[in-house]
Amino acid sequence: MTRFTVNGNAVHYKMDPATPLLWALRDASNLTGTKYGCGLGQCGACTVHVDGVAHRSCQVTIGAIEGSFVTTIEGLSPDRGHPVQQAWVAEQVPQCGYCQSGMIMAAAALLAHTPHPTDGEVDRAITNLCRCGTYPRIRRAIQRAAEVIAGGDPITAAPPPEIKPADAAAAVPALTPSTKR
Repeated sequence: MTRFTVNGNAVHYKMDPATPLLWALRDASNLTGTKYGCGLGQCGACTVHVDGVAHRSCQVTIGAIEGSFVTTIEGLSPDRGHPVQQAWVAEQVPQCGYCQSGMIMAAAALLAHTPHPTDGEVDRAITNLCRCGTYPRIRRAIQRAAEVIAGGDPITAAPPPEIKPADAAAAVPALTPSTKR
C-alpha cells in the first residue's frame, strides 16, 4: 500500500507498488488531465511534478515516490490563474491540445527553478513533443509567464472556471438557413 500526497490531498493506493504513477492518477484518482502519450517517457504528455520537479509519470512507479508530493495539471491552479496557463491562452499555444497539460507542467517546473530562462534553457528543459509544432508559441508563452512571475502585469486570458463549455457555446448564436452564407 502506497501513500503520498496528490494536489494537497493525502492518498493511499491499494495497488501494486510497481504501478506507473500515470495509471494511479488517471484510473484510481480520476485525474485525467495527465495524458498517456507514448508510455516510454519520451513525449512528455504525462508530465507531473513530484516534489516540485517535472517527471514523466509513465516512468515513475507509485512505490518509488512513497511520501512524496505530486502535483498534476488539476492541482497547478484550480482557477486556471497560474501565469503559465494564462500565457498559454494569451499566446494561443494549443492546437489539438493533447500535449498541453504535460507541456504546461514542464514549463511551470522550469520557471520555478529558473525564473528567467534563456531560449537555450527552455530548449533543454522542455523536451516534450508537440505534434502540432507550436514550439515558437510555447517559447513565447514561457517567456511571457516568466515576465509575470517576475512582477510584470498579470495576464487574464483564460475564462473563469465557473463558465461551463455549454454556457459559452450558448452565447454564440446558431446559424440558421437564412443567416448562412
